[in-house]
Amino acid sequence: MHCRILPGLMSIFLVGGSTAFADDVSHSVDPSEGWKLAVETKDVAIYSRSHADSRLKEFRAIGPIDAPACAVHAVIDDLENYPSFMPYTLECRLLKREADSIITYQRLSPKICQDRDYTLRVWKKSWAGPGGLIYLNRWEPANDLGPAEKKGVVRVKICDGGWLLEPDGAIKTRATYSVYTDSGGMIPSFIANRASQTGISSLFAAIRKQVKDPKYALRAGL
Repeated sequence: MHCRILPGLMSIFLVGGSTAFADDVSHSVDPSEGWKLAVETKDVAIYSRSHADSRLKEFRAIGPIDAPACAVHAVIDDLENYPSFMPYTLECRLLKREADSIITYQRLSPKICQDRDYTLRVWKKSWAGPGGLIYLNRWEPANDLGPAEKKGVVRVKICDGGWLLEPDGAIKTRATYSVYTDSGGMIPSFIANRASQTGISSLFAAIRKQVKDPKYALRAGL
C-alpha cells in the first residue's frame, strides 16, 4: 500500500546497508567519497551520497548541541523514554545486554500509514579526545534476535548508522549522525530520501529539547 511518510519517519532510527557503512561512522564528509551538501541551516548541515545498488541514499548530519557530550550521550542511551520524546516512537525496549553490544527493539507509529518495527544490535564505545570523552554508538539490523513480525506492522530490514559525539568546549557537543535505512513497504525512493533528509532536523531538535532536562546531567555525573 502506498502511503505518504511523515517528515522524520525515515530518520528516527537511533538504537542506526553494508557492514562497511556501519564501521565508517565518522565526521568525514569528504566530497571525494561522494558526499554532497543537501541542506544547511544554523542548526545542522545534512550531507547525502548514493548507495551502491540502491536508489536510497546515505545521510550524514553534523550539528552543534548546547550540552556536554556526556549529557547528550545520556539522552541517546535513554531507550525506555524514547516514546516520550522521540517522534512517532510507540515502543522502545532493551532486549539483551551482551559483552560488546546491546540488542534493542523499537516500534514506530506514524499514524497515517502502517506501523514499522525493527530490532537492532548497538555497539557503544568511548575514548579520550582533546576536549574530553568522545562517544560512538553504531548499529545494524538484528531482527533475528527480536520479536517475530506482527500482522499489520511493516518490518524494517535495512537500518545502519550511528552517533558520534565530540566535545566542543566544556558545555557544547559536535554531533554527527549517520544513517542508511529503508522504511519498507511500497514507498518510492524519492519520497523516502526526502523524508530522511527532512526528518534529521526533527531528530536533532528532539535531542536538543530533551537534553535540557537536568536528569541527564546528573546521569552523566556532572
